Amino acid sequence: MKKIKYRIVYNRKKRLDSQGKALVQVEAYLLGKKAYFSTHIYIKPDQWNSRKSIICNHPHAEELNYMLEEFILNLQMREINAWKQGKEICLELLKEMEEKTSSDNKIISFGRKWIENSPIRSSTKNNLYTTLTLLESFAHEITFKQMDYKLLLSFEQFMKNKKLGINTIAKHLRHIRTIINEAVRQGIIAKEDSPFTEYKIKTTESHHTYLLPEELDKLEHINLSRKKNTLRHTLDAFLFCCYTGLRYSDFISMKKQNLIQTDKELWLVFKSQKTGTVTQLPLGYLFQGKAIRILYHYPDIEEFFHIKPNASVNKELIRIGKLAGITKHFSFHTARHTNATLLIYKGVQLSTVQKLLGHRNIKTTQVYGEVLPQTIIKELKKCKF
Repeated sequence: MKKIKYRIVYNRKKRLDSQGKALVQVEAYLLGKKAYFSTHIYIKPDQWNSRKSIICNHPHAEELNYMLEEFILNLQMREINAWKQGKEICLELLKEMEEKTSSDNKIISFGRKWIENSPIRSSTKNNLYTTLTLLESFAHEITFKQMDYKLLLSFEQFMKNKKLGINTIAKHLRHIRTIINEAVRQGIIAKEDSPFTEYKIKTTESHHTYLLPEELDKLEHINLSRKKNTLRHTLDAFLFCCYTGLRYSDFISMKKQNLIQTDKELWLVFKSQKTGTVTQLPLGYLFQGKAIRILYHYPDIEEFFHIKPNASVNKELIRIGKLAGITKHFSFHTARHTNATLLIYKGVQLSTVQKLLGHRNIKTTQVYGEVLPQTIIKELKKCKF
């Protein structure tokens, strides 16, 4: 039997990419001919030990070297299977087998293809794409076989090194689990081969960030006259959501027809992008009608609801917070937490807050029932000792 010889080669083309990295490949040699297979692993020159043909000086060197070994083993298995089937062993056959299995066996390419054709919400798609981009920065391409318990631990540590919070890490891992579960349903991998049969996603009790009344007051009175109009627009959008409790996804989907004027009241009526529940907000009765006063500044209502992507808006809110003298880090979603927390602080019943937020379950609303320091003082003043 003709036997193919394999070896790992680095930067065969003697060229680095824009990040100063080059590709690691596997060279297959047979009867004076060579073929090269991409491992999709890119490293810097000082991370390659040419004498031992291994990756070194890399935070995930052990895992990446393991992936290289697995890559060669997969090629050898294809060679053996072809021999068992009585096929003539040649490099062209090996290439064909690699190309045939390449797309479906790799998590990132499979995941992106599935997300693109899935009927899930666009916001969910964006979240899944973000996770795949993060996974790609960890390792350029990973097969389902390589994604085992050990690799999940390495990816978890990779995210910790990026200073991501425990619950944020858990969110990304749940996204990967979703993609792996889909691969199981499609028969690409067996259920028992899922790394999540052993790996348990860790979470911690989440504490919602909200603005105190005095912090909200600072934002309401900040002077942005000398700043770009975009900061003013971002701030008004954020304040509008503080007064209404809208999510970012609902805010950007608002149209003129969502504002309904009755004889005595202006209502904001919409179906939630996340839950599909219909919410009706009497704007004049929420926070003294401050949301309506913001709308008066924007003749083109739909232009008001058209703001930058969430990530860009959050960056601008960091700038605005510094200009207002607020040390607390907050994002656009903080507006929704602020709305719920301050409504409860003002004495609004939990069941009413549930309806205003469009929650299906009262338990979801209960997480906002945090006790503000002002609430403690207010309650103690009622008591006579």
